[in-house]
Amino acid sequence: MKVLTPEQEQAHYNASVKGGTIGGLIGTAVGTAAIVGASRRYPSFRALTLPFRAFLVTSAGTFVAVIAADRASAQYDIENNPEKKAEIERERNRAALLEQNKTAVERAKEWATENRYPLLFGFWIASMAGSWTMVNRNPYLSGSQKLVQARMYAQGGTLAALLTSFAIEGADAAKGKGRWETIKVLDPNDPTHQHIIEKKIHHERYAGEDQWREMVEAEEERLKERNAHVEAKREHPDNKEKRDKAQKEKKEEKDRSGAKA
Repeated sequence: MKVLTPEQEQAHYNASVKGGTIGGLIGTAVGTAAIVGASRRYPSFRALTLPFRAFLVTSAGTFVAVIAADRASAQYDIENNPEKKAEIERERNRAALLEQNKTAVERAKEWATENRYPLLFGFWIASMAGSWTMVNRNPYLSGSQKLVQARMYAQGGTLAALLTSFAIEGADAAKGKGRWETIKVLDPNDPTHQHIIEKKIHHERYAGEDQWREMVEAEEERLKERNAHVEAKREHPDNKEKRDKAQKEKKEEKDRSGAKA
């Protein structure tokens, strides 16, 4: 991974904040329009408290802001990393060749995997609408009670869909299929470049998804190098000789003190 300078880190941060801000404003605007429309259309929705309706608006804005900031961060990383940009282009060309030999079912599965979170959000909206339609038929419940029950049904369905997607991804990781694959590569620690090792790689759903993994690996590598440098400096012959001499002098002084006593 390319190590960023403080200026590049600041520019990266600014790009993420800008993307998140724009996404948050768009999400808040859409959420506000939806809440206002629902309040005018449904009397029971209009009966909800103002803080709860404000919570729904801010939830929509936060959801879109997080996704937009993540996408902006990944896009900045790609645009300012020529090697990664070239690798993504090569991967895109390989994917285009493989796409020609895939069936419609395989394409649909990959599309659903790549757009998992938007689909889950859409599923939650659809579940909320469907459960609201079902619960709204009960004349013995108030508007707030209907909304609470509809939300519970929608959250239960969304949680089930989320757990199913996690189970499928876990099965792919165990079998080395899907977005997880085990490949053979040269051992980077072998100076002769003859030793082959197996490495499990993760195919990104979108460019920059694994950026946090690369950042963690780079930080761990930097810490290892620093610790190795400290250990080497500590075990330097000159330092070791000085330490042994100091220990010897301390021991002799202690022996002399004991003899005087």
